[in-house]
Amino acid sequence: MGILLKPIVTEKLTGETEKRNRYGFIVDRSANKIEIKNAVEQAYGVSVASVNTVNYHGKRKSRYTKAGILRGRMNHFKKAYVTLAGEDKIDFYANI
Repeated sequence: MGILLKPIVTEKLTGETEKRNRYGFIVDRSANKIEIKNAVEQAYGVSVASVNTVNYHGKRKSRYTKAGILRGRMNHFKKAYVTLAGEDKIDFYANI
């Protein structure tokens, strides 16, 4: 699972899953839509109708400490929203 890093399980995406059969994943930043589609189909045994991707750039952060101001940024990452075809489902909690 080099392309799919982890699934996104939030309240908003749970609603999308129920309404539109859409799931979210954090994926490798260099992966394209075709690679993401193939990785989801292989990993979960489902058929994918479409893939939408979003690139997030890390926000700059700073905090004040006794040693002075510490500055940095959060990591960049890429999200993929995968819509499944037909009645296919993914159960993230099956292996727990």
